[in-house]
Amino acid sequence: MLTAFAVLLCATALLAYLNERFLHFPTTVGVTLAGALASIGLIALDALGVVPGVRGWAADLLKTLNFTDFVLNGILSILLFAGALSLDAGQMLRQRGSILLLAFLSTLISTFLIGFAAYFVFALVGLNVPLIWSLLFGALISPTDPVAVLDLLKRARVPKRIETLIAGESLLNDGVGVVIFLVLAGIAGVGGRHPEGVTVLGVLGLFAQEALGGLLFGAALGWLGYRMIRRVEQPAVELLLTLALVVGGFVAAAALEVSGPLAMVSAGLVISATKHRIFSPPTLEHVEGFWETTDQVLNILLFAFIGLDVLLTRTTGAQIVASILLIGVALAARWISVALPFALVRVREGYGAYTVRLLTWGGLRGGIAISLVLGLPATPYRTHLVTVTYAIVLFTIAVQGLTIMPLVHRASQASPEG
Repeated sequence: MLTAFAVLLCATALLAYLNERFLHFPTTVGVTLAGALASIGLIALDALGVVPGVRGWAADLLKTLNFTDFVLNGILSILLFAGALSLDAGQMLRQRGSILLLAFLSTLISTFLIGFAAYFVFALVGLNVPLIWSLLFGALISPTDPVAVLDLLKRARVPKRIETLIAGESLLNDGVGVVIFLVLAGIAGVGGRHPEGVTVLGVLGLFAQEALGGLLFGAALGWLGYRMIRRVEQPAVELLLTLALVVGGFVAAAALEVSGPLAMVSAGLVISATKHRIFSPPTLEHVEGFWETTDQVLNILLFAFIGLDVLLTRTTGAQIVASILLIGVALAARWISVALPFALVRVREGYGAYTVRLLTWGGLRGGIAISLVLGLPATPYRTHLVTVTYAIVLFTIAVQGLTIMPLVHRASQASPEG
Protein backbone atom coordinates (compact mmCIF):
# COMPACT_ATOMS: atom_id res chain seq x y z
CA MET A 1 0.00 0.00 0.00
CA LEU A 2 2.76 2.45 0.97
CA THR A 3 4.74 1.54 -2.15
CA ALA A 4 1.71 2.12 -4.37
CA PHE A 5 1.02 5.50 -2.76
CA ALA A 6 4.68 6.50 -3.10
CA VAL A 7 4.60 5.64 -6.82
CA LEU A 8 1.36 7.60 -7.29
CA LEU A 9 2.77 10.59 -5.41
CA CYS A 10 5.98 10.63 -7.47
CA ALA A 11 4.09 10.16 -10.74
CA THR A 12 1.70 12.98 -9.79
CA ALA A 13 4.58 15.31 -8.94
CA LEU A 14 6.23 14.53 -12.29
CA LEU A 15 3.00 15.09 -14.22
CA ALA A 16 2.37 18.37 -12.40
CA TYR A 17 5.94 19.50 -13.13
CA LEU A 18 5.64 18.67 -16.85
CA ASN A 19 2.33 20.49 -17.09
CA GLU A 20 3.63 23.56 -15.28
CA ARG A 21 6.89 23.55 -17.25
CA PHE A 22 5.61 22.88 -20.78
CA LEU A 23 1.81 22.72 -21.16
CA HIS A 24 0.64 25.56 -18.90
CA PHE A 25 -2.88 24.14 -18.64
CA PRO A 26 -4.89 24.59 -15.42
CA THR A 27 -3.18 22.16 -13.05
CA THR A 28 -6.02 19.66 -12.57
CA VAL A 29 -6.79 19.59 -16.31
CA GLY A 30 -3.14 19.27 -17.33
CA VAL A 31 -2.37 16.55 -14.79
CA THR A 32 -5.41 14.51 -15.84
CA LEU A 33 -4.53 14.74 -19.54
CA ALA A 34 -0.87 13.95 -18.87
CA GLY A 35 -1.89 10.96 -16.77
CA ALA A 36 -4.23 9.69 -19.48
CA LEU A 37 -1.54 10.09 -22.15
CA ALA A 38 0.98 8.31 -19.93
CA SER A 39 -1.49 5.45 -19.45
CA ILE A 40 -2.13 5.19 -23.20
CA GLY A 41 1.64 5.16 -23.73
CA LEU A 42 2.07 2.28 -21.28
CA ILE A 43 -0.78 0.38 -22.95
CA ALA A 44 0.88 0.88 -26.36
CA LEU A 45 4.29 -0.24 -25.07
CA ASP A 46 2.71 -3.36 -23.59
CA ALA A 47 0.73 -4.15 -26.78
CA LEU A 48 3.79 -3.69 -29.01
CA GLY A 49 5.90 -5.88 -26.77
CA VAL A 50 8.42 -3.10 -26.13
CA VAL A 51 7.91 -3.37 -22.37
CA PRO A 52 5.79 -6.51 -21.95
CA GLY A 53 3.69 -6.71 -18.81
CA VAL A 54 4.04 -3.03 -17.90
CA ARG A 55 0.31 -2.38 -18.24
CA GLY A 56 -0.55 -5.25 -15.91
CA TRP A 57 2.05 -4.13 -13.38
CA ALA A 58 0.81 -0.54 -13.38
CA ALA A 59 -2.86 -1.59 -13.22
CA ASP A 60 -2.18 -3.90 -10.27
CA LEU A 61 -0.38 -1.06 -8.52
CA LEU A 62 -3.38 1.24 -8.95
CA LYS A 63 -5.78 -1.46 -7.75
CA THR A 64 -3.73 -1.74 -4.57
CA LEU A 65 -4.73 1.82 -3.69
CA ASN A 66 -8.44 1.24 -4.43
CA PHE A 67 -9.74 4.44 -6.01
CA THR A 68 -13.16 4.17 -4.34
CA ASP A 69 -11.70 3.99 -0.83
CA PHE A 70 -9.14 6.64 -1.72
CA VAL A 71 -11.93 9.08 -2.61
CA LEU A 72 -15.12 8.19 -0.74
CA ASN A 73 -13.52 6.97 2.49
CA GLY A 74 -10.33 8.97 2.26
CA ILE A 75 -9.87 12.42 0.80
CA LEU A 76 -13.49 13.39 0.07
CA SER A 77 -14.16 14.67 3.59
CA ILE A 78 -11.04 16.86 3.46
CA LEU A 79 -11.82 18.23 -0.01
CA LEU A 80 -15.40 19.14 0.86
CA PHE A 81 -14.53 20.74 4.21
CA ALA A 82 -11.68 22.72 2.64
CA GLY A 83 -13.95 23.89 -0.17
CA ALA A 84 -16.67 24.98 2.26
CA LEU A 85 -14.15 26.74 4.51
CA SER A 86 -12.88 28.80 1.56
CA LEU A 87 -16.36 30.09 0.71
CA ASP A 88 -17.91 33.29 1.98
CA ALA A 89 -20.63 31.72 4.13
CA GLY A 90 -22.56 34.98 4.31
CA GLN A 91 -22.63 35.32 0.53
CA MET A 92 -23.67 31.67 0.19
CA LEU A 93 -26.48 32.23 2.70
CA ARG A 94 -27.74 35.16 0.62
CA GLN A 95 -27.77 32.91 -2.47
CA ARG A 96 -29.15 29.87 -0.65
CA GLY A 97 -32.30 29.67 -2.79
CA SER A 98 -30.52 29.26 -6.12
CA ILE A 99 -27.74 27.09 -4.67
CA LEU A 100 -30.12 24.65 -2.94
CA LEU A 101 -32.37 24.54 -6.00
CA LEU A 102 -29.45 23.58 -8.23
CA ALA A 103 -27.89 21.16 -5.76
CA PHE A 104 -31.07 19.20 -5.01
CA LEU A 105 -33.59 19.64 -7.83
CA SER A 106 -31.09 19.84 -10.70
CA THR A 107 -29.26 16.73 -9.50
CA LEU A 108 -32.53 14.80 -9.30
CA ILE A 109 -33.66 15.95 -12.76
CA SER A 110 -30.26 15.13 -14.26
CA THR A 111 -30.22 11.67 -12.64
CA PHE A 112 -33.50 10.63 -14.22
CA LEU A 113 -32.90 12.30 -17.59
CA ILE A 114 -29.51 10.61 -17.99
CA GLY A 115 -30.76 7.34 -16.49
CA PHE A 116 -33.70 6.88 -18.88
CA ALA A 117 -31.71 8.11 -21.88
CA ALA A 118 -28.83 5.76 -21.02
CA TYR A 119 -31.25 2.83 -20.84
CA PHE A 120 -32.28 3.43 -24.46
CA VAL A 121 -28.73 4.19 -25.65
CA PHE A 122 -27.37 0.98 -24.13
CA ALA A 123 -30.23 -0.98 -25.75
CA LEU A 124 -29.56 0.74 -29.09
CA VAL A 125 -25.95 -0.50 -29.21
CA GLY A 126 -26.82 -3.97 -27.96
CA LEU A 127 -25.54 -3.73 -24.39
CA ASN A 128 -28.98 -4.07 -22.74
CA VAL A 129 -28.27 -2.56 -19.31
CA PRO A 130 -31.28 -2.84 -16.94
CA LEU A 131 -33.14 0.36 -16.09
CA ILE A 132 -32.09 0.43 -12.42
CA TRP A 133 -28.42 0.21 -13.47
CA SER A 134 -28.98 2.98 -15.99
CA LEU A 135 -30.45 5.11 -13.21
CA LEU A 136 -27.42 4.29 -11.05
CA PHE A 137 -25.30 5.60 -13.89
CA GLY A 138 -27.43 8.76 -14.00
CA ALA A 139 -26.91 9.29 -10.27
CA LEU A 140 -23.15 8.84 -10.31
CA ILE A 141 -22.51 11.02 -13.38
CA SER A 142 -24.79 13.93 -12.39
CA PRO A 143 -22.73 15.57 -9.57
CA THR A 144 -20.36 18.21 -10.92
CA ASP A 145 -16.75 18.78 -9.90
CA PRO A 146 -15.71 22.23 -11.17
CA VAL A 147 -12.34 22.38 -9.37
CA ALA A 148 -10.47 23.39 -12.51
CA VAL A 149 -13.20 25.83 -13.58
CA LEU A 150 -13.14 27.62 -10.23
CA ASP A 151 -9.47 28.36 -10.77
CA LEU A 152 -10.33 29.89 -14.15
CA LEU A 153 -13.21 31.87 -12.64
CA LYS A 154 -10.84 33.45 -10.13
CA ARG A 155 -8.30 34.32 -12.82
CA ALA A 156 -10.99 35.93 -14.97
CA ARG A 157 -12.33 38.00 -12.04
CA VAL A 158 -15.82 36.60 -12.44
CA PRO A 159 -18.34 38.28 -10.11
CA LYS A 160 -18.32 36.82 -6.62
CA ARG A 161 -21.96 35.73 -6.89
CA ILE A 162 -21.23 33.52 -9.91
CA GLU A 163 -18.21 31.98 -8.23
CA THR A 164 -20.19 31.32 -5.05
CA LEU A 165 -23.09 29.85 -7.04
CA ILE A 166 -20.89 27.36 -8.90
CA ALA A 167 -18.81 26.43 -5.84
CA GLY A 168 -21.83 26.12 -3.56
CA GLU A 169 -23.74 23.96 -6.02
CA SER A 170 -20.73 21.71 -6.57
CA LEU A 171 -20.09 21.17 -2.87
CA LEU A 172 -23.71 20.30 -2.13
CA ASN A 173 -24.50 18.27 -5.24
CA ASP A 174 -21.55 15.97 -4.54
CA GLY A 175 -23.27 14.96 -1.33
CA VAL A 176 -26.74 14.89 -2.88
CA GLY A 177 -25.51 12.74 -5.77
CA VAL A 178 -23.94 10.24 -3.38
CA VAL A 179 -27.19 10.04 -1.39
CA ILE A 180 -29.28 9.43 -4.53
CA PHE A 181 -26.78 6.80 -5.66
CA LEU A 182 -26.93 5.00 -2.29
CA VAL A 183 -30.74 4.99 -2.33
CA LEU A 184 -30.85 3.56 -5.88
CA ALA A 185 -28.10 1.05 -5.03
CA GLY A 186 -30.17 -0.11 -2.07
CA ILE A 187 -33.24 -0.56 -4.30
CA ALA A 188 -31.11 -2.49 -6.82
CA GLY A 189 -29.65 -4.66 -4.05
CA VAL A 190 -26.06 -3.85 -5.02
CA GLY A 191 -24.94 -1.98 -1.92
CA GLY A 192 -26.02 1.14 -0.19
CA ARG A 193 -28.63 1.09 2.55
CA HIS A 194 -31.92 -0.55 1.75
CA PRO A 195 -35.08 1.54 2.21
CA GLU A 196 -37.89 0.10 4.33
CA GLY A 197 -39.52 -1.62 1.42
CA VAL A 198 -39.27 -0.27 -2.11
CA THR A 199 -42.04 2.27 -1.57
CA VAL A 200 -42.20 6.01 -2.10
CA LEU A 201 -42.26 6.62 1.66
CA GLY A 202 -39.40 4.20 2.25
CA VAL A 203 -37.23 5.85 -0.39
CA LEU A 204 -38.09 9.37 0.83
CA GLY A 205 -37.38 8.33 4.41
CA LEU A 206 -33.94 7.02 3.52
CA PHE A 207 -33.18 10.12 1.46
CA ALA A 208 -34.24 12.38 4.35
CA GLN A 209 -32.15 10.37 6.82
CA GLU A 210 -29.06 10.62 4.63
CA ALA A 211 -29.39 14.18 3.35
CA LEU A 212 -31.12 16.11 6.14
CA GLY A 213 -29.42 14.00 8.80
CA GLY A 214 -26.03 14.75 7.24
CA LEU A 215 -26.67 18.50 7.08
CA LEU A 216 -27.91 18.65 10.70
CA PHE A 217 -25.09 16.47 12.01
CA GLY A 218 -22.54 18.61 10.18
CA ALA A 219 -24.03 21.78 11.64
CA ALA A 220 -23.78 20.26 15.12
CA LEU A 221 -20.15 19.32 14.45
CA GLY A 222 -19.40 22.84 13.27
CA TRP A 223 -21.03 24.33 16.36
CA LEU A 224 -19.00 22.00 18.61
CA GLY A 225 -15.82 22.95 16.76
CA TYR A 226 -16.70 26.65 17.13
CA ARG A 227 -17.24 26.29 20.89
CA MET A 228 -13.96 24.45 21.41
CA ILE A 229 -11.75 26.55 19.14
CA ARG A 230 -12.87 29.88 20.61
CA ARG A 231 -11.62 28.76 24.04
CA VAL A 232 -8.00 28.12 23.00
CA GLU A 233 -5.35 30.38 21.54
CA GLN A 234 -2.64 27.95 20.48
CA PRO A 235 -2.56 27.84 16.63
CA ALA A 236 -1.39 24.21 16.46
CA VAL A 237 -4.22 23.09 18.75
CA GLU A 238 -6.81 25.09 16.79
CA LEU A 239 -5.62 23.55 13.53
CA LEU A 240 -5.65 20.08 15.09
CA LEU A 241 -9.25 20.60 16.21
CA THR A 242 -10.36 21.41 12.63
CA LEU A 243 -8.56 18.31 11.35
CA ALA A 244 -10.15 16.11 14.03
CA LEU A 245 -13.55 17.61 13.23
CA VAL A 246 -13.17 16.53 9.58
CA VAL A 247 -11.68 13.06 9.95
CA GLY A 248 -13.55 12.06 13.10
CA GLY A 249 -16.77 13.67 11.94
CA PHE A 250 -16.75 11.78 8.63
CA VAL A 251 -16.28 8.44 10.44
CA ALA A 252 -19.02 9.33 12.94
CA ALA A 253 -21.41 10.26 10.11
CA ALA A 254 -20.89 6.83 8.53
CA ALA A 255 -21.59 5.14 11.89
CA LEU A 256 -24.79 7.19 12.29
CA GLU A 257 -25.84 6.32 8.71
CA VAL A 258 -26.09 9.93 7.58
CA SER A 259 -24.35 11.54 4.63
CA GLY A 260 -20.69 12.21 5.44
CA PRO A 261 -20.15 14.49 2.41
CA LEU A 262 -23.08 16.75 3.31
CA ALA A 263 -22.00 16.76 6.95
CA MET A 264 -18.54 18.01 5.97
CA VAL A 265 -19.98 20.78 3.79
CA SER A 266 -22.30 21.88 6.60
CA ALA A 267 -19.52 21.81 9.22
CA GLY A 268 -17.17 23.70 6.92
CA LEU A 269 -19.75 26.43 6.34
CA VAL A 270 -20.33 26.87 10.09
CA ILE A 271 -16.59 27.27 10.71
CA SER A 272 -16.34 29.60 7.69
CA ALA A 273 -19.14 31.81 9.03
CA THR A 274 -17.45 32.13 12.43
CA LYS A 275 -13.75 32.01 11.49
CA HIS A 276 -13.13 35.73 12.01
CA ARG A 277 -14.45 35.43 15.57
CA ILE A 278 -12.67 32.26 16.67
CA PHE A 279 -9.27 32.73 15.01
CA SER A 280 -6.85 35.60 15.45
CA PRO A 281 -5.70 37.10 12.11
CA PRO A 282 -2.30 35.28 12.15
CA THR A 283 -3.91 31.98 13.12
CA LEU A 284 -6.65 32.36 10.49
CA GLU A 285 -4.00 32.92 7.82
CA HIS A 286 -2.19 29.80 9.04
CA VAL A 287 -5.36 27.65 9.14
CA GLU A 288 -6.64 28.82 5.75
CA GLY A 289 -3.18 28.31 4.23
CA PHE A 290 -3.04 24.75 5.55
CA TRP A 291 -6.48 23.81 4.22
CA GLU A 292 -5.95 25.55 0.88
CA THR A 293 -2.61 23.80 0.30
CA THR A 294 -4.04 20.44 1.41
CA ASP A 295 -7.01 20.94 -0.92
CA GLN A 296 -4.77 21.75 -3.90
CA VAL A 297 -2.37 18.83 -3.33
CA LEU A 298 -5.16 16.28 -2.86
CA ASN A 299 -7.01 17.58 -5.93
CA ILE A 300 -3.87 17.18 -8.03
CA LEU A 301 -3.45 13.63 -6.68
CA LEU A 302 -7.10 12.87 -7.41
CA PHE A 303 -6.97 14.10 -11.00
CA ALA A 304 -3.69 12.29 -11.66
CA PHE A 305 -5.35 9.12 -10.40
CA ILE A 306 -8.25 9.73 -12.81
CA GLY A 307 -5.86 10.03 -15.74
CA LEU A 308 -3.78 6.99 -14.80
CA ASP A 309 -6.87 4.87 -14.18
CA VAL A 310 -7.33 4.62 -17.95
CA LEU A 311 -5.06 1.58 -17.52
CA LEU A 312 -7.89 -0.23 -15.75
CA THR A 313 -10.42 0.22 -18.56
CA ARG A 314 -10.81 -2.31 -21.37
CA THR A 315 -13.29 -1.26 -24.04
CA THR A 316 -15.39 -2.75 -26.83
CA GLY A 317 -16.76 -1.09 -29.95
CA ALA A 318 -20.30 -0.97 -28.56
CA GLN A 319 -19.04 0.70 -25.38
CA ILE A 320 -17.21 3.36 -27.40
CA VAL A 321 -20.34 4.14 -29.44
CA ALA A 322 -22.40 4.32 -26.25
CA SER A 323 -19.80 6.64 -24.70
CA ILE A 324 -19.93 9.06 -27.64
CA LEU A 325 -23.73 9.17 -27.55
CA LEU A 326 -23.90 9.56 -23.78
CA ILE A 327 -21.41 12.44 -23.76
CA GLY A 328 -24.03 14.36 -25.74
CA VAL A 329 -26.81 13.10 -23.45
CA ALA A 330 -24.92 14.23 -20.33
CA LEU A 331 -24.42 17.72 -21.76
CA ALA A 332 -28.06 18.05 -22.81
CA ALA A 333 -29.27 16.76 -19.44
CA ARG A 334 -27.00 19.20 -17.62
CA TRP A 335 -28.42 22.11 -19.61
CA ILE A 336 -32.05 21.05 -19.08
CA SER A 337 -31.56 20.28 -15.39
CA VAL A 338 -30.01 23.72 -14.83
CA ALA A 339 -32.22 25.79 -17.13
CA LEU A 340 -35.61 24.53 -15.88
CA PRO A 341 -35.17 25.17 -12.15
CA PHE A 342 -32.98 28.22 -12.71
CA ALA A 343 -35.81 29.90 -14.63
CA LEU A 344 -37.59 30.22 -11.27
CA VAL A 345 -34.86 32.35 -9.71
CA ARG A 346 -32.68 33.81 -12.48
CA VAL A 347 -34.57 37.07 -13.04
CA ARG A 348 -35.57 37.55 -9.41
CA GLU A 349 -31.98 37.12 -8.18
CA GLY A 350 -30.46 39.06 -11.07
CA TYR A 351 -28.26 36.46 -12.75
CA GLY A 352 -27.04 37.25 -16.25
CA ALA A 353 -28.08 35.48 -19.46
CA TYR A 354 -24.77 33.61 -19.67
CA THR A 355 -25.10 32.01 -16.23
CA VAL A 356 -26.97 28.91 -17.44
CA ARG A 357 -24.47 28.37 -20.25
CA LEU A 358 -21.59 28.82 -17.85
CA LEU A 359 -23.11 26.38 -15.38
CA THR A 360 -23.71 23.86 -18.18
CA TRP A 361 -20.28 23.97 -19.82
CA GLY A 362 -18.57 24.37 -16.44
CA GLY A 363 -20.22 21.21 -15.08
CA LEU A 364 -17.13 19.04 -15.07
CA ARG A 365 -17.32 15.49 -13.75
CA GLY A 366 -14.50 14.02 -11.69
CA GLY A 367 -13.48 11.77 -8.84
CA ILE A 368 -16.94 11.24 -7.33
CA ALA A 369 -18.26 9.69 -10.54
CA ILE A 370 -15.29 7.38 -11.01
CA SER A 371 -15.11 6.30 -7.37
CA LEU A 372 -18.84 5.43 -7.34
CA VAL A 373 -18.71 3.45 -10.58
CA LEU A 374 -15.60 1.55 -9.53
CA GLY A 375 -17.32 0.69 -6.25
CA LEU A 376 -20.09 -1.21 -8.06
CA PRO A 377 -20.00 -5.01 -7.65
CA ALA A 378 -18.78 -7.21 -10.50
CA THR A 379 -21.70 -7.85 -12.87
CA PRO A 380 -22.02 -8.02 -16.67
CA TYR A 381 -23.13 -4.36 -16.66
CA ARG A 382 -20.36 -2.87 -14.53
CA THR A 383 -17.76 -2.71 -17.33
CA HIS A 384 -20.20 -0.80 -19.57
CA LEU A 385 -20.79 1.83 -16.90
CA VAL A 386 -17.08 2.10 -16.06
CA THR A 387 -16.10 2.74 -19.70
CA VAL A 388 -18.82 5.34 -20.31
CA THR A 389 -18.08 7.11 -17.03
CA TYR A 390 -14.37 7.42 -17.88
CA ALA A 391 -15.24 8.76 -21.31
CA ILE A 392 -17.56 11.46 -19.95
CA VAL A 393 -15.13 12.47 -17.19
CA LEU A 394 -12.19 12.75 -19.58
CA PHE A 395 -14.31 14.68 -22.10
CA THR A 396 -15.49 17.20 -19.52
CA ILE A 397 -11.97 17.74 -18.20
CA ALA A 398 -10.15 17.78 -21.55
CA VAL A 399 -12.69 19.55 -23.79
CA GLN A 400 -14.89 21.60 -21.46
CA GLY A 401 -12.07 22.40 -19.04
CA LEU A 402 -9.86 23.76 -21.82
CA THR A 403 -12.55 25.71 -23.65
CA ILE A 404 -14.43 27.31 -20.76
CA MET A 405 -12.30 30.48 -20.61
CA PRO A 406 -13.95 32.34 -23.55
CA LEU A 407 -17.37 31.67 -22.02
CA VAL A 408 -16.11 32.86 -18.65
CA HIS A 409 -14.95 36.14 -20.20
CA ARG A 410 -18.26 36.62 -22.03
CA ALA A 411 -20.23 35.91 -18.85
CA SER A 412 -18.08 38.37 -16.92
CA GLN A 413 -18.49 41.12 -19.54
CA ALA A 414 -22.20 40.53 -20.16
CA SER A 415 -23.08 40.29 -16.50
CA PRO A 416 -20.68 42.40 -14.47
CA GLU A 417 -22.90 42.20 -11.41
CA GLY A 418 -23.27 38.41 -11.60
